[in-house]
Amino acid sequence: MVKDILNDKPTKLFIVIASFFVANALIAECIGGKLFSLERLLGFEPQPFSLLGEEGLTYTLTCGVLLWPLEFIMTDIVNEYFGPKAVRRISYIAVGLICYAFLMFYLAIEVPANKEFWITSHVQDGIPDMQTAFSGIFGQGMWIIVGSLTAFLVSQLLDVWVFHKIKKATGEKKVWLRATGSTLVSQFVDSFIVLFIAFKIGNGWSFQRVLAIGLVNYSYKALMALLLTPLIYIIENRIENYLGKGTTAELKAAAMSKD
Repeated sequence: MVKDILNDKPTKLFIVIASFFVANALIAECIGGKLFSLERLLGFEPQPFSLLGEEGLTYTLTCGVLLWPLEFIMTDIVNEYFGPKAVRRISYIAVGLICYAFLMFYLAIEVPANKEFWITSHVQDGIPDMQTAFSGIFGQGMWIIVGSLTAFLVSQLLDVWVFHKIKKATGEKKVWLRATGSTLVSQFVDSFIVLFIAFKIGNGWSFQRVLAIGLVNYSYKALMALLLTPLIYIIENRIENYLGKGTTAELKAAAMSKD
């Protein structure tokens, strides 16, 4: 029986997509503590601008945004072939494992460090205290963790809802509309929830600052959602070639009947 399940193509597809989804979410949370300059990544110096009265804004983003666009593509793929219940399930699994990871990070930070060798082991590389460096990388603030996880879960559930509303209205046509539309809506909400919890509640930011930085972050996410739209068609084409048209049609029909 187990062999039959593991040899079933839709099952294997779901396992691969779900595994990538969870791993991608976990990696994004882990690398989210680093900020980078989008302008310098593209090869030019930042030009500070103002928005909603906030001065000195630039496209300084968390490294987590490098992976989140792929997360929402995977959400739409799972939604398309396995339905909203499957998306909710893997989203809950991802949140649970991220919480587990942060708990393990906390324990790793708190266990006594080796003073004889490890703490000073990278002095020659400009890192005088490895314990401080380790804590700085893995010890994200509680408000940031809460904000990030809340934003992730809410945006995932919203993405599912919008996706199915659009699909019920358009049928099998306009894949780009339901995929990109659901992502644009969910990412808009995601951008503000994380900033509101992590920095408005947790750090005393003004609403004005939250809105300004949220809009800057969202403009990047929206652009990436639009640019990656063709990837949805490429992945769906590969899936249809792998499963066959008959199985693909059955999966999509079953996904639409699930809530």
